[in-house]
Order: sequence, then structure tokens, then C-alpha cells
Amino acid sequence: MRIGTTVPEYRYVRTGEPPGYRGGVEQDWAGTYTYTAPVVRPRDVAHLQEVVRGATAVRALGTRHTFNGLADSPGVLVDLTALPDRVDVRPDGTVAVTAGTTFGALARELHRQGRALHNLGSLPHISVGGAVATGTHGSGDRAGALATAVRAFTVVGPDGELRTVQGADVAAQAVSLGALGVVTELVLATEPTYDVRQDVYRGLATADVADAFGAGDSVSAFTRWDGVADLWVKTRLPARVPDAVAGAPRDPESRDRITDEIVGNVTPQGGEPGPWHERLPHFRHDSTPSNGDEVQSEFFVDRADAAAAIAAVAAVGDRIRDHLVVGELRTVAADDLWLSMAHGRDSLAVHFTWRRAAGTHEVAIPAVQEALAPFGARPHWGKAHTVHDLPAVVPRLAQARELFDSLDPAGVFSSPRLVALGVRSSS
Repeated sequence: MRIGTTVPEYRYVRTGEPPGYRGGVEQDWAGTYTYTAPVVRPRDVAHLQEVVRGATAVRALGTRHTFNGLADSPGVLVDLTALPDRVDVRPDGTVAVTAGTTFGALARELHRQGRALHNLGSLPHISVGGAVATGTHGSGDRAGALATAVRAFTVVGPDGELRTVQGADVAAQAVSLGALGVVTELVLATEPTYDVRQDVYRGLATADVADAFGAGDSVSAFTRWDGVADLWVKTRLPARVPDAVAGAPRDPESRDRITDEIVGNVTPQGGEPGPWHERLPHFRHDSTPSNGDEVQSEFFVDRADAAAAIAAVAAVGDRIRDHLVVGELRTVAADDLWLSMAHGRDSLAVHFTWRRAAGTHEVAIPAVQEALAPFGARPHWGKAHTVHDLPAVVPRLAQARELFDSLDPAGVFSSPRLVALGVRSSS
């Protein structure tokens, strides 16, 4: 398949059953993608190495928070969440953690030992290895993607042997989409633990959102693209917070909701102080994440284009609103990670939680991509997107492909999806 062409559509399922393992069928957590490959659940790393040595094609599964076939394989899948969790805080302040461990489990243990991460994603339910490999992020003008905390990692290569990636190689290989091997352990930077408060400012004009991201350490704006937004401001303590942002008043209550469809599973609001890992995510680790029955898309543009990009999406609001559960706007600091969507530029992340219904993929997602195309928008690797020109917007894509092909010349960790994305040359 020619590099940079349309990514093939993936198969959808529509079912009211819980996500995950359904009577012998493996799906992503929202039930939107059905994996085609058989799944092996290795008992330990040695078993994982044995599986890789005996397979012609292998891909790794984490907590399945994807909305396309990125993790699927023409051969077998290995479920890293079956491996025992291990969190080892080291004297130098770093932490070694197994790839299948969730950020929620890691964060609780770090906090117990007086340590913290620089940021967290909106869901603490995602695995460390999967989040790093796909460039997953939280929010904050000065906060990089979660992979920017990586100092080293261990990976099973195509020959089944373990190798360590560290130093300058981390930038090239941390966000790998699983294209170079199966990561078993990562070493992350930590810092002393800290407290955070979360305040919500309601009724902010969408046109004012671009100038509001400096209101706190981690700021997100939720909108239905109807002209107004709720601004979620997470602030490290000690600090003072304003009573209003751009005319939007601070809500003193904790309402435990994002929209009428996403209720009863969010982290405390209303300015109540709490440990970092119980405030930085939007959703509680002990609850069902997000809406559950949904599809997600996300696109990244240069932070300097934030106001214009927001206006462009607002202009198609009437075309997408019927398909939308909620939209979210966040910022991500620039990094040097080759396949990160924030590579080389401070970024605005424009996120959409879609209803799993007819028209979402045919109408809504193309409308958003068309609106954001003039800004060189980069799609999130693990979320839904259609026609794109990735070589034009991902500057290190060709170098990454050449590197991954050299590390795995037989294409053990390749797949049709990776080839379509231009991340691998063949599968």
C-alpha cells in the first residue's frame, strides 16, 4: 500500500455488552473495534519472549483505549495487562514500571512513596506502555505529553531478545506505536508529590478559550460547539485562583458531571484540594471512564493558531453537533519525540467524543478534518480519522519508518495499519 494514502476503515460492532472480552471476541474498551488476531496472555517476560520468537507477526495490547486497528496484528496479539504489575521507585528519583500497569495504579504507589509525575491524562485507566507509545497527553501550556517523562525503556525485539533504549535514542523510539517491539518496562522521571485543586468556570465564550489556557497549570475547555464552554482549571497548591476567567464565574460546587451523558465518574471540583493523582485526571480511577459507548477523534494544531483553529471548528458546529457527545480543548508543550503530535511545536489539542451512530464517520469527522486542514492538523494515532497526508504534517515520519524498518527488517511488529500510516514500509 502506498504510504500516506487513506487509512482503511475498520470494522465496527454495535452491542450493549460491556467492553473488552466478550464471549471469545476481543474488542477495544468502547466496543468500537473488534480485533482479528488471537490473543496470548504471557505469564511473565520469559513467556513473552518465547511467543515473539515463535511468531511471524506480533502486536501488543494494553488497556485497549484505541478507536481503530492500530494495535491489531496479522499474526498474534500479546496482552501486556496479564503480566504482573511492578512499580520500583529508585534512589535517583526515577521509577521503573511495567508497561501494562495503569497510570492510576502507578500514581497511587508513587504518591504513597512521596513522589509524583509531571502530569496525567484524562483517564487514569490507560496503561503506561500504551499511552507512551501513542503520544497520549494531559493538558498544560508547560506540560509535555506523558512520554516526555521517559528516561529509558526495555523492549523485546523481533529475535525475542531484550534490549534497553536510553539516552538520545529515547526521542526517536519512545512514541513508536509498537512498531519496533513489545515494551516490557519503562523508567520515568518523577518529582515530589503535590496537591492540586480543580475549579470549573461556566459559560465561557468559545471565542475566549484560546486566551484562557494560562488560568492554571492544567486547563481544559469542554464545549458542544454551541458558542459556550466550561473551563476546567487544575492548579498546583499553594496558589490563588481567580473568581472569574474572561467573564465566566467560578462554580463553587462539585457537580460530578461533564455533560448530561457523562455523570457520576469525574474527579472532585469546586476547589477542594487533593493529591495530584485525584485531580489531574478528569475521571476517577474507581469508575467507568468517559461515556463508554463512543468513538473519539483528536487533532493537534500549532498553539499559535489556536484562536483561528477554534473559530474554524465553531464554523462547522451545526454540522457536527448531532453526532457529538462533547468536545474538549487542551494544550500540550512542544517536545522532541519523533512521532509525538506535539513534536516541535506547542500545540492545541482539539478532541471530540462522538456518538457511535450513523453519520459520525461519514459526516462529522470529515467536516472537522476539513476545517482543521489549513492548520497542518496532526491526528492522534489511536483515535478515529480518515483521509490525511501524514508525511506533510509529521516531519520525522520518514526517519522513524527507516529506523523501525532497520530494527525489525522482517516486519514482525508491522501491520497493514502501520503501513497505511507510513510508519512501516511493509507488513
